[in-house]
Amino acid sequence: MSNETVDKNHPSGTTEDRAHTPELGHGNSPAAWTCVGVMLLGALVCAIAFVLGSAATILFIIGVVIIVLGLLVGWLLRKAGYGVGGSKLNSAGH
Repeated sequence: MSNETVDKNHPSGTTEDRAHTPELGHGNSPAAWTCVGVMLLGALVCAIAFVLGSAATILFIIGVVIIVLGLLVGWLLRKAGYGVGGSKLNSAGH
């Protein structure tokens, strides 16, 4: 038996999770998408270098640098107002 309390608004056995009812945002912003896109490009470069073997060590390092740059670009765009709730975005849909 669980020690979870039951209230009238969320009876036991429902699939609604009370922790996820407010809007979370999920990073759906130009800053987040740019960060993810650049990091995916870096991961692709790393994967290609991995397949090529030890001769492509420099290429692998370049891929890691691209991943770090992706983090930096995402952070800078967020600070510039392009993150979730940022000043540069209209409030319709973000």
